[in-house]
Amino acid sequence: MNIGILLPGFSADETDWAIPVQRDLIRALSHNDDVRVLALRYPPPHPAYTLEGAEVHTLGAGQVRGWRRLALWMRALNTLSRLHQQRPFHVLHAMWSDETGLLAAWAGKLLNVPAVTSLAGGELVGFKDIGYGLQRGVFSRWIVRRALEQAAAVVVPCDYTARLIMERRLYIPIERVLFIPLGVESSRFQVSAQAPDTDLVSAGSLIGVKDHETLLRAMALLPNTPTLRLVGDGPEKPRLLALAEELGISPKITFAGAVPYLTMPQEFARARIHVLPSRHEGFGMVTIEAAACGLPTVGSAVGVLADDPALGISVPPGNAPALANAIRTLLENPAQRQALGQQAQQRVAMLYRIEHTAAALRKLYGSLKPTLTLNPSPSERGNLEASDSHSHLRHEGEGGGG
Repeated sequence: MNIGILLPGFSADETDWAIPVQRDLIRALSHNDDVRVLALRYPPPHPAYTLEGAEVHTLGAGQVRGWRRLALWMRALNTLSRLHQQRPFHVLHAMWSDETGLLAAWAGKLLNVPAVTSLAGGELVGFKDIGYGLQRGVFSRWIVRRALEQAAAVVVPCDYTARLIMERRLYIPIERVLFIPLGVESSRFQVSAQAPDTDLVSAGSLIGVKDHETLLRAMALLPNTPTLRLVGDGPEKPRLLALAEELGISPKITFAGAVPYLTMPQEFARARIHVLPSRHEGFGMVTIEAAACGLPTVGSAVGVLADDPALGISVPPGNAPALANAIRTLLENPAQRQALGQQAQQRVAMLYRIEHTAAALRKLYGSLKPTLTLNPSPSERGNLEASDSHSHLRHEGEGGGG
């Protein structure tokens, strides 16, 4: 099967783990199929290269906006058409339901190829106070709606994300929405014999949607403040440092900064509990990675943690007292914590392995039929160009992380 994968960005070389789960998935798909990747914005322009068994083509557009964004979309459609002429695609799959999803749908109609789109990040949320999510702007909302409505199939990684479709009143036929969870590379994330040297680890960029503020406030509520290792970097770091000082918990917190992706199993091995206090997660891959290492997660009821209690304990987002209580429960009950960690690890082996994800996608691809050839209408193109001309509408790729 000839599979075309559309991504906003992909690894530039073997040392670059731009989007780890997508790289693992492409490796798994490439074992049996011809996979070609089109990366729109990252890495920089580069001749076609092979990585993880896939042929990678990059347009290297960066964060272009306005008419340059429209030009990028035309280049993407032309590139997909050229690649299709070389070896016809059987399916196109956009791994985010934003501009990649829209382009996959358009290219699918032009080339008579079924197009699949995955909801993977912030497509269906919009938090204006922290500048996150694609539901904040008129144009970005239009892109998401069109990407979802025009796809032959919409892949959701968890029930939490499927519920967001209904909340946004997106009337997509239920038979076109498929539940396929993301999976972990189990050979990389395993239980370690290393003894923990910290109570909590929280892995993720220091950005508003991860809501580390709630985690710090929860720590301050505990009678014996636990130790916390924050793995990740970002613009929220100065504010979090000041808040920790204000709360009197600075000595208990280590700001580890960004660490190489391949060292994450060691980070999980150092802790007793993984904490994910996010306001939103499209899935929450870090929860699965921690679980594969035998580490339960305490976090917000978003993403996969909202739906699968085998992975840990979930509490309402932004609720510091509830988060503190859940953390205290597991810290004070080692037997319960160990049992939950083992249960989480077993759950990963049963459901959340990258091989399972690839097999489910292959089954989906094989069930799809070609589309009717149809160009985007002149009015649709006109609306697109007019909407993107407004200065306050911009590319909001930062809302696609998950």
